[in-house]
Formats: sequence, structure tokens, C-alpha cells
Amino acid sequence: MWQVEILTIFPEIFRSFLKVSLVRKALDRALFAPTLTNIRDFASAPHFKVDDSPYGGGPGMVMLVDPLVQAIRAARSRRPSARVILFSASGPRFTQRRAIELSKLDDLVLVCGRYEGIDQRVIDLEVDEEISIGDFVVMGGEVPAMLFIEACLRLRPGVIHNSESTAHESFSPGFGDGTLLEAPQYTRPENFEGLGVPEVLLSGNHKLIHAWRLEESGKRTAKIRGTQDDNKER
Repeated sequence: MWQVEILTIFPEIFRSFLKVSLVRKALDRALFAPTLTNIRDFASAPHFKVDDSPYGGGPGMVMLVDPLVQAIRAARSRRPSARVILFSASGPRFTQRRAIELSKLDDLVLVCGRYEGIDQRVIDLEVDEEISIGDFVVMGGEVPAMLFIEACLRLRPGVIHNSESTAHESFSPGFGDGTLLEAPQYTRPENFEGLGVPEVLLSGNHKLIHAWRLEESGKRTAKIRGTQDDNKER
């Protein structure tokens, strides 16, 4: 079972996420056991304040040390072997390869920051790893946490009925060299508004189909990723 502690000041964001699709099925089949913790529960009454202005000045607010450290330590007490992950724009970018590695861990603590970030001392004391979902900034760690859960959960045994599907998709080490984007996909009808399915996919020749998919993956990767690299240089 994949046991994941989610620490957030907005637990309600996760309510519908946990009730639909493969996430819900994994819960129903006891493959996934998330625990939602409101960080405010570890803040002091009566205001249950979890943020304050930054030392040195500057815009925005910073999450306080004490409530967050207490929340993480409480989660660690329930999951002593858990790896603590903080979602942060400062972390290394999340990749399929890292998703594969982290999906193999049975216990995780996911920390969802807010505001301008969290006090660095929380990171120094309690965080094992920071993860960024891309070179952009969002309002908090909740959506990154959901993306992370989907990316990892689908790789856990039994979650996806046909495990072959995760071995032949974009960025998978078993598909090309792990850097290729997946080839175009088609299903019925065979012809739609004058656009047909490539003949090779109708041939039944699996060797030719595999070669076609690798070639198309190479073309798609060069076109899309090559354009992105060109934009970075401008």
C-alpha cells in the first residue's frame, strides 16, 4: 500500500481529487492510503496563524517554522521511514524517471507550501527533497502535490490494469532512451472528416508498427522539444 501524508492549509482542495478516476479506485482497492493534515491544527489559538512577514523586508508572507515543523514531525511519527518532499519552485524539476523512483517508496510526506514560501529552517531541519513541477510559479503546493500523486500512483503495482501502458509512453526509460515523446495515437472511426488513420496501424504487422511509432516519436520530440530549446536561446 502507498501511504502518503499530505500537509496543507487547504485540505478541502483534495476532497474531489480523491473521489474520482483511478485515484478513487486505488483507494477502494486499498492500494493507496492518503492522510490529509491541516497545518493550522498545529498553530496557536485563537487565530491559528501560520504565516508572518519576512525578516529583511520584502513583499508577501512566509510560512512560520513552528506549526510546519510540528505537522511534519507528527507525520513522521506515523510514518517513521517516510521521505519528506516539499513542492517548491527552487527544487529540481520533476521527471518521469524521478516519478518511477519515488513510486517505489511505500511512505511519503508531501508538504504543500503557500505564500512566498516557507522558513528555510523547516527545510534545513525536516525536508529530505524539494521538487519543482516546472519553471513557473503557482499559488501553492496543492496542485503540484496532486500532479505528483497522479504521476507516481499510476506506476504502483495494480493501479493500472495493463502495466504495459506505462512502459511505452512519453519519457519512459523502456520507450526509446527515456527522452522521447509518445507517438500519435488513433482509434475509431478509421476516417473522420477526411482525416484517416496511418495505413501502418491497420496492417497488423507489429514490427512495422513499433518501428513507425519510434520514428514518429523521434520526429515529434525533435519538433516540439527542438522548438522549446530554440525559444530558450532567444
